[in-house]
Amino acid sequence: MKTKVLSLITVFLLGTASVFAASKTEKFKVYGNCGMCEKTIEKAALSVEGVSAADWNKETKQMEVTFDDSKTDVHKVHAAIAKAGYDTDMHKASDEAYNKLHSCCQYERAPEKPVKE
Repeated sequence: MKTKVLSLITVFLLGTASVFAASKTEKFKVYGNCGMCEKTIEKAALSVEGVSAADWNKETKQMEVTFDDSKTDVHKVHAAIAKAGYDTDMHKASDEAYNKLHSCCQYERAPEKPVKE
């Protein structure tokens, strides 16, 4: 009997915890050009554990991503997109990743900001 009660309490607590898992939606800019960019950017965002939805608009360059903030954060999403070759407001893609993009996907990159001394 104790085992059944304990199992029931455990199931109840796990169910309650999943109800309170926080889903968060963020919007931010991602540089790119075309439909091929859209697929790659969205795929990169969705590769981050905890991301449930990703939608990039090629006209506005705006990314909308929904994620479980108990599993990930927006910085990891930005980093995954940058690793795929696309600059965001938070992370810049490496030159190596950018140069691997198809020629139609190579967007005009913002110049580096000079370092103030």
